Amino acid sequence: MTLYVPPHFRIEDPDLLFDFVQRHAFATMVSNGTNGMQVSHIPFVAERDAAGKLRLLGHVARANSHWQALEGAGEVLAIFQGPHGYVSPGWYQQLPAVPTWNYAVVHARGRASLMEEAELQELLMRLSAIYEDGRPRPWKMSEQPADFVSNLLKAIVGFAVDVERIEGKFKLSQNRPQEIPRVIGALEREEPALAAFMRAHATHAKE
Repeated sequence: MTLYVPPHFRIEDPDLLFDFVQRHAFATMVSNGTNGMQVSHIPFVAERDAAGKLRLLGHVARANSHWQALEGAGEVLAIFQGPHGYVSPGWYQQLPAVPTWNYAVVHARGRASLMEEAELQELLMRLSAIYEDGRPRPWKMSEQPADFVSNLLKAIVGFAVDVERIEGKFKLSQNRPQEIPRVIGALEREEPALAAFMRAHATHAKE
């Protein structure tokens, strides 16, 4: 499985890719094995070791047969998607032009291994800490009854994906650089998250 990435849309900065994965952590995970292609949609926790190697931590319901195929799959693909939206040729100054779609994605590929229960419990604590941060009364797994936590851990399966290849594609009108300010201006009314992402990326590219 390959991702078509023209050179002007390719992102190779490891820090930028890691930041993107952390910010858009709810991903589509795909694997292909003896039972065919399987897909799950899950939040990941991303971490890097001292050498910068990326590792993705996640879990699925035990009732989801996807986990049984993970270790036997030759490769697991996690697709992280950022803001996206339609771009009208009516926004351009230079014509003729055609409609298109702007978007940002990162594909991370690697091999998966299943977690032991202690690792899974730590992952759940990390996940809840991330998404409960800043709430008036954050939910904490450490405060839940022991039997509740025990039953929870039995109902899910944790895994880690050691990423061997990562690709970033930010299609943000780089092929029409003179039109970028006009596209951002129009998107501020229709897709403000995409407009903000384009503005931040344009600033980063100049640095």
